[in-house]
Amino acid sequence: MSDLTVMGWLYWAYCIFAILLLVKVVLNNRDTFKTLAWIMVLVFLPGLGMVLYFFFGRDTRKNRLISKRQLSQIQQRNQLQNSADALPDIPQEYSSLASFFDNVSSSRPLCASGVEIIDSTERFASLLLEQVAAAKEHIHMQFYIFENDEFGRTLRDALVAKAKEGVEVRVIYDSVGCLAVDKGFFEGMRCAGIYVESFMKVRFPLFTRRVNYRNHRKVVVIDGNVGFVGGCNIADRYLKGINGGVWRDTMMLLRGAAVHGLQSAFLQDWYFANRTLVSGKRYFPLQPGGDVAVQTVLSNPVGNVRTIMNGMLKAIHSARRCVYLQSPYFMPNEAFVTALKCAALSGVDVRLMIPMRSDSRVADYASRSYLSPLLDAGVKVYLYKNGFLHSKTMMCDERLSSIGSVNLDFRSFYYNFEISAFVYGKSVAQELKSQFMRDAGHCHQLAQNEFRARPFVKRCAESVVRLFSPLL
Repeated sequence: MSDLTVMGWLYWAYCIFAILLLVKVVLNNRDTFKTLAWIMVLVFLPGLGMVLYFFFGRDTRKNRLISKRQLSQIQQRNQLQNSADALPDIPQEYSSLASFFDNVSSSRPLCASGVEIIDSTERFASLLLEQVAAAKEHIHMQFYIFENDEFGRTLRDALVAKAKEGVEVRVIYDSVGCLAVDKGFFEGMRCAGIYVESFMKVRFPLFTRRVNYRNHRKVVVIDGNVGFVGGCNIADRYLKGINGGVWRDTMMLLRGAAVHGLQSAFLQDWYFANRTLVSGKRYFPLQPGGDVAVQTVLSNPVGNVRTIMNGMLKAIHSARRCVYLQSPYFMPNEAFVTALKCAALSGVDVRLMIPMRSDSRVADYASRSYLSPLLDAGVKVYLYKNGFLHSKTMMCDERLSSIGSVNLDFRSFYYNFEISAFVYGKSVAQELKSQFMRDAGHCHQLAQNEFRARPFVKRCAESVVRLFSPLL
């Protein structure tokens, strides 16, 4: 058989396989934008597109990586630890939202005796080191990024010192988020008596199915009664900033029984990473009551219900006065865009704040492509220009607040393991609103006529990048 004949057979075999793959993509009945994005990849990147789809596009493989049954068991086991906690009153207008989170995520509202919004990364670092130094029983900590730099080594040394005092210290880091970190950094922590695990370890990131599902959560629990949650990771750039400006992020410090929600989240991830079920009353100490209701909500790639995303949609649809959002990236699905447009057209004061320039130029182009219909509907769009806005917050009607790790993009909505604390009550919501308005002083508010006047080449680039936004 001649080489020409062999090449002909290979060509037709490739074409048949490509057509079958395209049919499979369409029959998956995914989100329309995700389906179109994969069709574009498979059509315009022949060969490479198939490789990308094999590693990043097949939803079925997540069921082999993550057992939904095990997830349910660990949630229920940790939920039992909270059975003695006093349940707070939820405002009537949010009772259905709280029930939704409870039914889908096994998350109950719990009382917080103290809530502090931290809008300075320097203050977060200071408070974190202060609470670590005060720990008596255990320290549980997980971050997507834990760098071997000045901040990372300072925190590592503080954890090592506590481990030598006999305090139990557990650390989870994400294997992809810390891919560039020398593994000797974490091995040194292990040798010092710290329990350290990576989430879904990735040894060959270019040739593994695990790389697509990452743990993006940021959680700290000290002795079961003090906790942190939000958007900050452990790296110098979070303190020193980038692009000649500050790194603007938001964390929340919790005290009281509400910390048990963060503890359950950490121990669930510890089970996935270590296959050891850590439980017991010592990790869920009895707490004094409080007047702030907090619901810790988790989302993950398992199943078809995107808990945090759908909860945010539910809150936006029920808003009557205002919705304020902050996110470093804005590449949502059509349902989220429609919710914001409908709220604005209904007279709700909808405001969205994103960075003037993030840490990814590609993400910036994709984010801009979503803004025109929002501006047309009356959504106020702010571009933060004092550095990099990395804050991930939502405030509705000065009664509901959300602070967590969730970006307003496809990756956070569909692929990542994420966490968000929903706080019911006026005080925190009003503080979050005030923080938003302070940040607005460092923003440029977009006008529709100005936005329409941007160069044609730029608009083309935004539209092209948008096609691939579900894959970013």
